[in-house]
Parts: sequence; C-alpha cells; structure tokens
Amino acid sequence: MSSALSGAGLGLRRALLDDLIATPRPALDFLELAPENWIGIGGRLGRRFQAIAEEFPLACHGLSLSIGGPAPLDHRLLADVKAFLDRHHVHAYTEHLSWCSDEQGHLYDLMPIPFTEDAVRYVASRIREAQDHLERRIGIENVSCYATPGAEMTELEFINGVLAEADCDLLLDVNNIYVNSVNFQYDPHEFLAGINGQRTIYLHIAGHAVKGPDLRVDTHGAAVIEPVWALLGEAFERFGALPTVLERDFNFPPFAELIDEVAQIRAEQAKFAPNNRGDA
Repeated sequence: MSSALSGAGLGLRRALLDDLIATPRPALDFLELAPENWIGIGGRLGRRFQAIAEEFPLACHGLSLSIGGPAPLDHRLLADVKAFLDRHHVHAYTEHLSWCSDEQGHLYDLMPIPFTEDAVRYVASRIREAQDHLERRIGIENVSCYATPGAEMTELEFINGVLAEADCDLLLDVNNIYVNSVNFQYDPHEFLAGINGQRTIYLHIAGHAVKGPDLRVDTHGAAVIEPVWALLGEAFERFGALPTVLERDFNFPPFAELIDEVAQIRAEQAKFAPNNRGDA
C-alpha cells in the first residue's frame, strides 16, 4: 500500500520550530508529529504550528493510545485525534505496537506486549476499534524492547499476525529492527525479509545509545549509525523508496546536521527510484 506522503521528512519538535519556520520546503518533504503534543494548543505557539501545518504535508505518530493496554480505549482521545487529523489534512496516522497505560494512569513509557496468539487477537480487535472511530486506516510501529515476557512466538510472527488480523498498516522503524537484533541476537536482514512490504506505509530511522556489547537503547538522541543506514538501503531495495522520517528527540545538533541526515535519506531513496532500477 502506498501513502500520500513521499520523500524524506523530519520529526516536528518544539525545540526545532524556529528552524523549521525558516527552512525552505525543498529541504524537507513532510513533517511527523505527535498529535497529543499539539491538540488544543493556541496562542502564539498555536499560530506558529498552524503556519508550519500549512507549509508541509503532515503525518501523525501517536503516543498515548496504548493499543496493547488492559484499559478500554480512550474514546475521548480518539475523538480529539480524529478532529486534529481532519482539521490539518493529515496524510497518515500511526501508533506504537505497545502499551503505556492502565486503569491507574499513564506510564510514559512503551511497554512490551506478550508475543502470543491471544495478544494478537486482543490487540487486533483494539486496532479495528480505533480504525472505526477514526474512520481511517492506521499504521502500527514495531517498537524497541528490552524484555519479551511470556513470548510464544517471535516478534516478527507477532507483528505479521497483528497486521493480518487487524487489517491495518505498518510503520516500519529500521532503527528498532537493529536495536532489537542486538538485544535479542537475531539477524536483522532475515527480520526485514519477513516484513510485509505491501502494508508498509512509511519508515522511521533514528540514532540510539550503546549501553553494552549486547544492549542498545532506542533514544532518538544521536546521529544514525552506518549499520542502520545500510539496513534502510536494504529496506528501500526490498520495498521501494518509501517515505522516511528522521527522528530526533533531544541532544539536538546544529539544524544543518539534521538537514544533512534528511538529505542522506533522500540520496538513499534516489538509488531505488524506478528509473535507477531499470524499471519500465
């Protein structure tokens, strides 16, 4: 499935607002943001966001739906998100394949879902419910994780099971594949080969932290490393030059360095454009 998005984008963070407002459109094809961070924002900040929203195509990547959580889905949140997506003509909405809250409150972290058949059915039913409320397809993202409690299948089997059962799309995070491949000692290339490219609507790439020889933590606080760039190129070779977002959440370098990384995404995409593959 193809998205209305195209090219290379950047995650919208408040610390980057001034730079983004001053950035000409050719440097960035689109922006991705968490709707929870902007719903209901008015005043000067709201006006600045509106100016950016009118300049760039937008994708939204949610933080709070807790698609695998034990509490009922938050229908008020879904209504607010739907209104936001409609108002700003957002091209794609995605969420994490994880959970972050229960009846007691919000954990502000992405907790792993057990890789089981029961969890596949449970999560898929909640994704279908969310899609019904939003009146649109959504994409779920493969997340980094550091424990796999109660696993009865592999991460890849779990992801593909959810995609098929829910009939939803995938936001493929290439850095998370690499991080998990180190943490759980699997082959990232075999994992990528098992991904359903027909359901993949766009990609994430980011930096991470090295905490030990067999531990990587997905931080979005560093530059992308070469093995992750190589894995991105492999994803483009397999699935085509899908839209791709550079994520950076903190420890920001000079803005020009972020634009250089976005340009590197675009350069990788160009290698796999149809006219460079010998396609008719």
